[in-house]
Amino acid sequence: MLAARLAQGAADPDFRTLVEQIDGMPLVPADATRLYTDGADATAAVARAIESARHEVLVETYILRDDRIGWALVDLLRAAVARGVRCHVLADAVGSWGARRAFWRALADAGVVTRRFHPLSLDLVNSFRRDHRKLVIVDRAVAFTGGMNIGAEYGSSLRSERRTRWWRRWRSLGATRPDAYRDTLARFDGPVASQLAAVFAEGWHRAGGAPMPALEQVAWSDDAGAPAVPLPLREVHTESNAACLILDARPGRGQPETIAVLAAALGAARARAWITTPYFAPPDAALTLLADAVQRGVDVRLLLPGMSDVPVMRWAARGAYARLLASGVRLFEYQPAVLHAKTLVVDDALSLVGSANLDYRSFWFNAECTVLVFDAVLAGAMAQSFRDDLADAHEVTADAWHRVPWWWKVMAWGARQCRWVL
Repeated sequence: MLAARLAQGAADPDFRTLVEQIDGMPLVPADATRLYTDGADATAAVARAIESARHEVLVETYILRDDRIGWALVDLLRAAVARGVRCHVLADAVGSWGARRAFWRALADAGVVTRRFHPLSLDLVNSFRRDHRKLVIVDRAVAFTGGMNIGAEYGSSLRSERRTRWWRRWRSLGATRPDAYRDTLARFDGPVASQLAAVFAEGWHRAGGAPMPALEQVAWSDDAGAPAVPLPLREVHTESNAACLILDARPGRGQPETIAVLAAALGAARARAWITTPYFAPPDAALTLLADAVQRGVDVRLLLPGMSDVPVMRWAARGAYARLLASGVRLFEYQPAVLHAKTLVVDDALSLVGSANLDYRSFWFNAECTVLVFDAVLAGAMAQSFRDDLADAHEVTADAWHRVPWWWKVMAWGARQCRWVL
């Protein structure tokens, strides 16, 4: 692999050229980047950005709940519309199934234009394809993306949970849906926000939304050969060296490029490749890439959930444990809450954050958005967050896995065999 031959790995200037060539899209500058690993902090940051909006707010999410976080969004958007701000909300029809009519009516009454992506129908193929992106874009100048949906479990503070009485922690953390998820959201300032607005526009078009100002040329195409349409970039003068590649994958376009960029990132790793994902059920080729990185002396660590909102996915991940451990990959299971973050940090130079999981659904069936970022500051913050999470995780060793009950291994093997339909 060419990435493995680059002298400086992910920090090599030629690696930037390589990923641009793979994806067929240029790197986009970011004036600033910031990482949020606590739901309350992230929700407050998004709220402040919406409160500062002067022209436009775009919200795209898989899950939109009509709980306290969802209704807080309604209030924020109502106030924005009253200031003359154009507001659009795009939510997946299946992921947001539980939101009641009164909630959608409140958004409409507030002047917010809404669309739901792929309502269930007799078109079974498209009904299986979901919009899994998580985007909030303000004035095409500030954008947030990551794993956080809009709901109380995503917008709550895990720090607060840890400060509650022990009996409440036991009750909450033993529940199917704890009061707070461990998730990650990133903020990007500058031209990259305009490009993410174009990502929003194609999903908006697919959901039947009217063309958006200055984004009329952006449309959802089922032609796998149709390239994405980059927006013209305004000239920027910034001290930041951050450069972003938007991995915009959806059914019919972008999945092979996204997979190839992820493979190149692993191939470029020289010191470490630390991966956090809630759903790990990739093809066998991905396990080989991780093993190859270990053979090159890379510290490969995989942080997975100790408890999951989709238990079968936890078992599917465990179905790969024996092979991963034999290859030298270190495995950790996060304990305090449901882990929902989707991130990768490579060495000190490169990180990824977005909506995509390492499973067949994200690779082939969902509309996803992940941002690859060349920024030492963000990579450092993500590496520190990973270290913090390891303090709350149990490492799964080869000896420990050898001692688990035989029926665990049978369940894990069976779940992994079904990985392409999970």
